[in-house]
Amino acid sequence: MFTQTFVDHEGWAIRDSDSTTYVGAIEPAEEFGFRVYSEAWRRGWEWAKLKVVIGDGAVWIWNLANQHFPGAIQIVDLYHARQHLWGIAALLHPNDPAAKKSWMVPMKELLDQGEIGSLVARLREIAAEHAASNTGLTEEILKEAEYFDTNASRMNYPRFRSMGLFVGSGVIEAGCKAVIGSRLKRSGMFRTVRGANAIIALRCCRLNGRFEDYWEEARVA
Repeated sequence: MFTQTFVDHEGWAIRDSDSTTYVGAIEPAEEFGFRVYSEAWRRGWEWAKLKVVIGDGAVWIWNLANQHFPGAIQIVDLYHARQHLWGIAALLHPNDPAAKKSWMVPMKELLDQGEIGSLVARLREIAAEHAASNTGLTEEILKEAEYFDTNASRMNYPRFRSMGLFVGSGVIEAGCKAVIGSRLKRSGMFRTVRGANAIIALRCCRLNGRFEDYWEEARVA
């Protein structure tokens, strides 16, 4: 989690320095939801003038957002959305990098401009063009079209940027590496779930600046 109160001279969002805190565990999504909820309230969520949840488009993320953070603006990470388009491009032009890039240009423009209705319509047209010759390809493209259609309101990137909001989850991706990857995913490592969660808890505690407070509370207890 992080806070943002400024934009740069070009209107791009700037994360507040040292505002990021982390939570994490290997656990079911429902339990993780309450973990995130608790950290948000610890951070003063109720005082935030504008509340935002950024995710990769997975349904379970929005279910948790609706449950724990009703009313928050929901944004699909732009770069995850682009990856979905690149996946379609790879299916359509598996052996032609130039054609793949050429196909992406107008599709990426529609996505970046928040014209999701037009993007979905075009994807469905492409799916129909291959219906007779490749049903598997058609099904994959239609599935991706549904992904964009379902998340259309979360992909209004021009509006989000005009509000000075982040449209990317780079801070979250970096957090996964800093908290988990750098400590638990090195070559040859293995551990139990209980052991991993213990280390994750200590890592979060330390990176959140609460390490000494934790040991002081433990000593008093």
